[in-house]
Amino acid sequence: MNRNYQKELDRIIQKRGKRMPRVLLHSCCGPCSSSVLEYLTQYFDVTLLWYNPNIYPKEEFDRRFKTQVQLIESMGLADKVSVLAEPWKSADYYARIKGLENEPEGGKRCAECFRLRLLETARLAKHYQFDYFCTTLTLSRHKDAVLINGIGEEIGRAVGVSWLPSDFKKRDGENRSIELSEKYGLYRQLYCGCEFSLHRREETAARMAKNANAERLWLTHFSPSLIRPDEYMDMVRGIFPNAYPGKDGKSVELNFEED
Repeated sequence: MNRNYQKELDRIIQKRGKRMPRVLLHSCCGPCSSSVLEYLTQYFDVTLLWYNPNIYPKEEFDRRFKTQVQLIESMGLADKVSVLAEPWKSADYYARIKGLENEPEGGKRCAECFRLRLLETARLAKHYQFDYFCTTLTLSRHKDAVLINGIGEEIGRAVGVSWLPSDFKKRDGENRSIELSEKYGLYRQLYCGCEFSLHRREETAARMAKNANAERLWLTHFSPSLIRPDEYMDMVRGIFPNAYPGKDGKSVELNFEED
C-alpha cells in the first residue's frame, strides 16, 4: 500500500494541541528550505540544522550557507527560526561513502549520504529534546520521498526520537520554493552538492558539446569548477578539447566574430 506522507503530516498537525511541537529541520540548501519553512513555521517551533558535509568544494559550502542565512533574514524569520550550523566536515562524508564512489546518481551512495545527514539530525534532536526531526530533502522531485522517509523512520527508532513524515513537493511545494527563491534573489545551485554530481554535470556539458559538434564550450559562473578550474579541465577536455572556464570565477566573455 502506497503511503501518503503529506496526509500523515496533516494528521500530526491536526492532533498537535495548543503547544507548538519542536522540530529540528535538516536543510539541504536555502532554496529547498524556503517553502518548507513557510509551511512548517505555521505549526511547529522550528530549529534549522545546517549539516551538509557532502557539499563540494568548501567555497560552495560557504556560499550555500550564506544563502541559507540570507533566506531566513529575508523571510523575516530570524527571530523565529534558530539555526544550528556545523562546519564543513567533508571527512564525515567520504568515510560514509567509501567504496561507493562509482555508484550512479540516485543509487547507494546517495542513500548513504541521506543516512549520514539524518543520523546527525536525529542525534541532535535527541540530545536537545526535540519532539521531531525531519529534512527538506523530500521537496525535490529528484529525491525519492519513500526512501528518505524510510531512512528517517529507521533512524528515529534506533535513536529514540520521532521522525516527522513529509513529502514537501506535494501541494506545489517545489514550485513555491522556486517562486520564493526568485523573490528573495537566492543563489540556486545547478548540482546536488557532492563532487560526484559536479563531475557528472561537467561531463554531461562536455558530451553535449561534442554531440552537437560545437566549436567551443564555456563553463559558466554557476560552476565551482571556475574557483579551481585546473581540477576539472583535464576531465572536460578529455571529452571536448575546446573547453574554457571563466577567467575570474564569476563571469565569462563571449567574443563572436562578425560575419
